Amino acid sequence: MNALPDIGPDSPAARHPDDFRDRHILVTGAASGIGAAVARQLLARGARVSAVDLDETGLQRLHALAADAPQGGADLSDRLWIAPLDVRDAAQVEATIAQAEAALGPLHGLASVAGVLEMGDVADLSDAQWAHCFDVNVTGVFHLCRAVARRLRERRTGAIVTVSSNAATTPRAGMAAYAASKAAATQLTRCLGLELALHGIRVNIVSPGSTDTAMQQAMWALGSSREAVIAGDPARWRLGIPLAKIATPDEIAQAVLFLLSDQASHITLHDLRVDGGATLDQ
Repeated sequence: MNALPDIGPDSPAARHPDDFRDRHILVTGAASGIGAAVARQLLARGARVSAVDLDETGLQRLHALAADAPQGGADLSDRLWIAPLDVRDAAQVEATIAQAEAALGPLHGLASVAGVLEMGDVADLSDAQWAHCFDVNVTGVFHLCRAVARRLRERRTGAIVTVSSNAATTPRAGMAAYAASKAAATQLTRCLGLELALHGIRVNIVSPGSTDTAMQQAMWALGSSREAVIAGDPARWRLGIPLAKIATPDEIAQAVLFLLSDQASHITLHDLRVDGGATLDQ
């Protein structure tokens, strides 16, 4: 007669597929918006989180929130390591990841969320605007994915999620630099996923639409609005949002966590669009 499987509280059989206990995830862009939401949700599900961003003040706010939100009698900040990071600097990326692993143990995954937006028609974009988008949104993603992939490949386990944008596949007037950089990051991530699949590592993309973050609010300050985005703009060849609402950072974070989790154990090379139906033409 076959023995029953171990179903103790810490056994593999008892682990829920969205449980991140004993897993260490690196989150970039963690000081605000989607990145901060990803970090908070990971902590709530038991993960150890290395949260990095250029915004040190935002990281301190995240740390304070974790300290004020005990779970099971434990201070969540004990599982949160924060550090400033400029993803454009390859040497700094390598050094920061080494420090994160020294603090919280080997990495099990990456949520690459850090990104920037530069607005303007192609004819009016400056070289600096173009370079800024690509330096952060593409080269930064490359630096992070390369450094984390080398570590996960040796361990033959783990997951990577890049937060891209639905603008990567849908042209947007006035957003060429951002859209082109996100398209490049999407394809970089898919190529990485193909390379790492035989090592048991899953690599996926989450492509948000309009989300209530500082980046979106900056666009509204330039003359758009929440209502205009929801309704669409025929003069700019832009469809509206069928669900008639702007996403929250937490809604995008839930998609990121799904793809990092065992619930997505047979999903790789996937681009999960989370935009309320805004790119219904795709």
